[in-house]
Amino acid sequence: MTQLTQTPSSLSDTSSLTCGELLVQWLEYYGVETVFGIPGVHTVELYRGLPNTSIRHVTPRHEQGAGFMADGYYRASGKIGVCFIITGPGMTNIMTAMAQALADSIPMLVISSVNKVKDTGSGEGHLHEMHDQQGMVSKVALTSKTIWQPEALPKVIAEAFALFNGARPGPVHIQLPIDIITADASHVTKPPVKAHADTLTLPQVTRPLPNPTQLDLVVQSLKTAKNPVILYGGGCVDVDQDAKRLAELIDAPTFLTINAKGLLPPGHPLSLGSNQSLDAGRAVITEADWVLAIGTELGETDYDVFFNGGFKINGTLVRIDCDAQQLQRPFRADIAVLSDAQMAISGLCSRLKGQTFDHQALSRVNEAKKAILKDVTTDFAGQNALLKLIRNEVKDVIFVGDSTQPVYSGNLGLEALATRKWFNSSTGFGTLGYGLPAAIGAMVGTNLPVVSLMGDGGIQFTIAELICAAELELPLIVLLWNNQGYGEIRRYMEEGGLPLIGVNIKTPNFEPLAAGFGAGYRRITDKQQLLEALQQDINGKQPVIYEIDEADDFLKEMAETVTYFS
Repeated sequence: MTQLTQTPSSLSDTSSLTCGELLVQWLEYYGVETVFGIPGVHTVELYRGLPNTSIRHVTPRHEQGAGFMADGYYRASGKIGVCFIITGPGMTNIMTAMAQALADSIPMLVISSVNKVKDTGSGEGHLHEMHDQQGMVSKVALTSKTIWQPEALPKVIAEAFALFNGARPGPVHIQLPIDIITADASHVTKPPVKAHADTLTLPQVTRPLPNPTQLDLVVQSLKTAKNPVILYGGGCVDVDQDAKRLAELIDAPTFLTINAKGLLPPGHPLSLGSNQSLDAGRAVITEADWVLAIGTELGETDYDVFFNGGFKINGTLVRIDCDAQQLQRPFRADIAVLSDAQMAISGLCSRLKGQTFDHQALSRVNEAKKAILKDVTTDFAGQNALLKLIRNEVKDVIFVGDSTQPVYSGNLGLEALATRKWFNSSTGFGTLGYGLPAAIGAMVGTNLPVVSLMGDGGIQFTIAELICAAELELPLIVLLWNNQGYGEIRRYMEEGGLPLIGVNIKTPNFEPLAAGFGAGYRRITDKQQLLEALQQDINGKQPVIYEIDEADDFLKEMAETVTYFS
């Protein structure tokens, strides 16, 4: 194609600074450390200035992988992931990852090219041309902006980070026409120079502080409660010890959504973990006369994972969220507090200090635990035993999951040792293929050990990213759960009396496949073998696939050793 042999316009441009070069300077100013992207003819000029910054570039093998990497990067590290994506097909490829991030309130900055100013939306058949790229992408982003002139760049970047820091987060899209990327920006405002380590002050944009009168009202309503319950969500992921303190001050059974795992330590006497979709867990909430929900959208992928419509709230509902709209959906709040989770929780702790409540929470929690244990199956127990063994054996391990059976079991039964140590794509948008690239992003962002939980069907969506992990020399452990196809959907079809069409797919031979991607491979058939493999591989320099067949006997043996709620 002639486009690939044309000389980029900036090579003959005499300007001292292009808009693309200025953009990466502003990204560095806002603390961006990593960009995930695949260079294309429309984005190469975004790369000209990268060597002059401290920003690292990671090359996935598909734009969807770039988005999932940026997602996992943030969930594990708390740092904003940035993607450089080409016009047209690059943007359609990354939209699934953006939709997953939007559903789970994950900040992500997607910077793309678009056709030249005069060609954008022309319908003349230019390379990568779309009818309305911005309109399309805006449906899976908090906002989508076009930089039509270099002078607008600092303001648009500032708006993006204001959204990340001051509102319910999600993906933001910024596109630049290819002739704006190369345009002269030497006259445009540049980031302040950092002369000393303590002189750089970023614009302070924070989420709303709680209205003191509203917090007083919450405390007043609590005084009449007989059996309160607390529901902590992913919006509390960065809340400090005050979350545990508040539960103890109120003396309330406490549930954690999947993205809030680790907020209370394993075995905490007031914690019922993430079992709010089980009948016994639901009963605690249904019978509660006062429910405090903080940083949770109360969505079905946390509270109705079996999709039977049985989750109910009958008591007074107090909600705290940084999103005003979310305060009234899907359950209307009786008391709604628009606030940052940390500040609201701290404010409540201050107001409750010195007050004593006896809500018999411990006995209510213990009764619920007994009821939950009665329904624990051998398969469920074996999968949780496997996950707990890894959690306890590998210090600081992060589990990054796809939609696969051990993930579903762990979502209910596994207790994380800290926040940001367990997340997966079964929440919200529910994307297959997420677990591998997101795990790469998590490892890039933290340098901590990571285990990717993948099914043999789901990994085929994004297995090409395995070579990216090999290229980066990441000792990523890919725990591959093999049930010979789309096992969960197959069971669903069997239970519904449906014909088994499209679920018994051919499964690859993963050993030579792993070798071809530069990864190691182990067929795990024994608990001791798994322990020895982890000790050897977790500090290595290559990703390793651990293939486990769901029918293996050692999983049943491990089921006998598991201790639930620990």
